[in-house]
Amino acid sequence: MSKHNGIFLIGPMGAGKTTIGKRLAKALKRRFIDCDQELERRTGARVSLIFDLEGEAGFRLRERRLIDELTQIDDIVLATGGGAVLDAANRAALISRGFTVFLFAGLDELLARTRNDVNRPLLNTDDRATRLRNILAERADFYCETARMSIDTSAFPVTEIVTQIREAFPV
Repeated sequence: MSKHNGIFLIGPMGAGKTTIGKRLAKALKRRFIDCDQELERRTGARVSLIFDLEGEAGFRLRERRLIDELTQIDDIVLATGGGAVLDAANRAALISRGFTVFLFAGLDELLARTRNDVNRPLLNTDDRATRLRNILAERADFYCETARMSIDTSAFPVTEIVTQIREAFPV
């Protein structure tokens, strides 16, 4: 019988899921997996190419299958893609199989953190601020519904965020 004791990091692009996830995994001596990077590793294609070839629906289907698999691994720290919470099956897996933390930051901070990143297909638009604002509005309730803990990543240094999660995580 599996323990399902993973720590799952959710939140918008640029919130710090990968950076914090790597540090948290190291502190807890756990394996870290970034869902988007794992999908790219398995398919041999960048997320942006998957979006181009299969559309968002094709990408989300691949993401759902991967999250179902990864959330069943014990002792991991998993950083999901920003839109993973859009899928009800993903939300159910995240809620039932581990401790989910919502990492967030303000719009200006997220824009600054993602401004030079060309590998975010949903932000490939002339008006990134409006697009990101709409994405955040669409996902906000799902993030809150799925998470057991929320942290503003612009308010604390990474080391303190890792400490907060470690202290809140039921061992």
